Amino acid sequence: MQATRARPAGRGWEWFCWLYMRISAVVMIGLVLGHLYFMHIVNSTDTISHEFVSQRLATPFWRIYDLVILLFAMSHGVIGTRGIIEDYVRKPGLRRGLQWTLYVLSAAFTIAGIYVLVAFQPGQLSR
Repeated sequence: MQATRARPAGRGWEWFCWLYMRISAVVMIGLVLGHLYFMHIVNSTDTISHEFVSQRLATPFWRIYDLVILLFAMSHGVIGTRGIIEDYVRKPGLRRGLQWTLYVLSAAFTIAGIYVLVAFQPGQLSR
């Protein structure tokens, strides 16, 4: 078993994915630590309610902030899972099927997340 993936030779797609995984991990650490700081240190978890989230998402800054976290996390996860499939699934047909399943599911979850962030109407509690 290979402990870490070696840097791919050349400047193709695999090299881009290798580099993106490293950069996106560092960016996500900062974004998630900022999110945790604001949500759990600046504000007590006792104050987190629908109204709190509505006020937070009423500003474009927090919607964009959450969108960036969503996009980085989903793309990072997809590329990582794709690498695991590439490394461990030997049958080409099964590998292709798993990759397409991964892409379709991740696209569906990403679109759902974007929809929630865009369509959310602050101050309206659905019952």
